[in-house]
Amino acid sequence: MPNRPKVAILAYDGLSLFEFAIATEIFALPRPECGPDWYKSIICAGEAGPLRAQNGLSVHTEHSLDELDAVDLIIIPGWRAIDAKVPDRLVKALKSAHDNGTRIASICSGVAVLAATGLLNGKTATTHWRYIDYMRNQFSEIKFDESVLYVDNGSILTAAGSAAGIDLCLHIVRQDFGAAIANKVARRLIMSPHREGGQAQFIESPLKSTTAGQPLGPFLQWLEQNIADPHTIRSMARQVTMSERSFQRKFQAMTGKAPTEWIISARIRKARDLLDTTNLPLAAISQTAGFGAVETMRHHFRTHLGMSPSQYRKNFAHRRQSHAD
Repeated sequence: MPNRPKVAILAYDGLSLFEFAIATEIFALPRPECGPDWYKSIICAGEAGPLRAQNGLSVHTEHSLDELDAVDLIIIPGWRAIDAKVPDRLVKALKSAHDNGTRIASICSGVAVLAATGLLNGKTATTHWRYIDYMRNQFSEIKFDESVLYVDNGSILTAAGSAAGIDLCLHIVRQDFGAAIANKVARRLIMSPHREGGQAQFIESPLKSTTAGQPLGPFLQWLEQNIADPHTIRSMARQVTMSERSFQRKFQAMTGKAPTEWIISARIRKARDLLDTTNLPLAAISQTAGFGAVETMRHHFRTHLGMSPSQYRKNFAHRRQSHAD
């Protein structure tokens, strides 16, 4: 790592202020407690001005895309819209910088800029869970993981939702300066240096209303309401008077998941709702959600959410308080 690595934070018309603030907070503030080799940063205009941030604020910088080849790290703090065109000059500048060995990191919708460069093709990336389906449809060459807070491909890094940008930036600090310095920065931010679990714990995934008019729509509604009951492929196929093979094929086509996989997801949703809104013991929640044993529920929570039911309840305890109020 060079002495005083140089960071360029991208500015653009429609600048996402929170993501931009994350990047400047981590990389642009003086931090004498972190030693003399701390980052030096510049703000680079990603396109011709005038540049306005969200809510009408004006953005002015004397630095341009021509300087990207001379930096060690570029931060893309969001993008004005997930489907907004990325200027050709910006795409060319980012590709040139990457070819020269510069790391590039995106936060939230900033992944759209990276995707436009082609630098993510064949790689895994993430973004906010609301954008995953759109990005998958538009960029089939990229594998999107909606369950994580960030993905590090070495020279290309992506963060999920806005606040996950803090996790990614701390990860970069940890790489460049070690865990002790990253922990110091985290303490300045009054946050944990590493958050347990991934983005999956925040995803809202209720039964889609669009299923109602489809062949298995009423059955899915019934299945969601009776998720605590035991269900097998045979029993479900009989319920809708189909052969097992036909049932599985139509279920997969409609939901995008195999029946057993969908049931696990529905049971997790049920358990999450009970953890969010009640003080029921884990054993009662596991039974009500259809998992049976707490150990089974715990296994599926760790597999799909990256945390235990107890940790999930602890993280979202404020929801129970708000319901009580």
